[in-house]
Amino acid sequence: MRFSQLLGQLSEVRAQPGGGPARDLADDPELHGGGAIADASAGQLSFLEAGSGLAAALAGTGASAVLLPAKADEATGLRRQLSERGIAWVALADPRLGFAEALEALQPAPVPPPGIHPSAVVDPSAVVAMGSHVGALVCIGERVRIGAGCTLHPHVVLYADVELGEGCELHAGAVVHPGSRLGRGCVLQANAVIGGEGFGFVPTAGGWRKMPQTGRVVLEDGVEVGSGSTIDRPAVGETRIGAGTKIDNLVHIGHGVHTGQGCALAAQVGIAGGARLGNGVILAGQVGLANKAVMGDRAIASSKSGVHGEVAAGEVVSGYPAIPNRLWLRCSAAFNRLPELARTLRQLEKRGQSSQGSQAGGESAGP
Repeated sequence: MRFSQLLGQLSEVRAQPGGGPARDLADDPELHGGGAIADASAGQLSFLEAGSGLAAALAGTGASAVLLPAKADEATGLRRQLSERGIAWVALADPRLGFAEALEALQPAPVPPPGIHPSAVVDPSAVVAMGSHVGALVCIGERVRIGAGCTLHPHVVLYADVELGEGCELHAGAVVHPGSRLGRGCVLQANAVIGGEGFGFVPTAGGWRKMPQTGRVVLEDGVEVGSGSTIDRPAVGETRIGAGTKIDNLVHIGHGVHTGQGCALAAQVGIAGGARLGNGVILAGQVGLANKAVMGDRAIASSKSGVHGEVAAGEVVSGYPAIPNRLWLRCSAAFNRLPELARTLRQLEKRGQSSQGSQAGGESAGP
């Protein structure tokens, strides 16, 4: 695809009819893919975001075209540098978004043909809508309903009474347990497990007594779940993941958890049962939420934080137990000085003891 054609696929360019954003087509190179700025070669597109060292990053690139930040301090110099080297460029307000759209246009994901593989096992009571693809060795249980345009890759298992909305994609080995509901456009990566039994047991004198997990899991529209992640069903009621939420690999979401819309959960996050997340919450890698913890809208927990209790809307927390990020930064700086502070404290204690001894000796001395 020519660079000029590719520009027509970018939403920012389409939104500005006429001249559009500043650009230089150079020799309008033919592009076949993308690459990181330091590694890109001829025929590839790359991008830069605003920040320091942009000119140095461009110096060694072999890319044929680059998406530049429109408001970078050194924007004029960057454009001149690329034009002098015969590299095509366009200046965008959001080069990262443009790069995502460009990759989708340059290397579109393959779409399997509609139909059911002969090796798939489909219960007679199941309904598979037109245009869906059911791959090899897929197992579809009783009363399952699959919307139009879904793709089930090999070895997917859908238990009884599962419902998939239109356009869902389930990758190899994904398992969806009884009664689970997936909205439109949901994606399950390989070996994700939706609706498995929650960790519910009652302590008794004779040991742990299992609590039946009769609830269900609901993924609203556009939820994506990474490889090896699990979302448990509760004893009663629902575990619900809000629309547009993105879940990384190896995340565990316990029974009865509710998230708002547009949340982002990074790898190895663990959320205990009954926790509540507002809209737009971000949990960085290895964050843990305690049972019934609450995160307000747009709250953020940085990596390895342990959240107990409630985090206010818009607050950023860090550490274990999690505290406001600014306080945590101050505590972290002080932590490095603890040996020095401890030594100073011991010295002050010795001086205090010596002073007290001198005073006591003076008071006891008499004529």
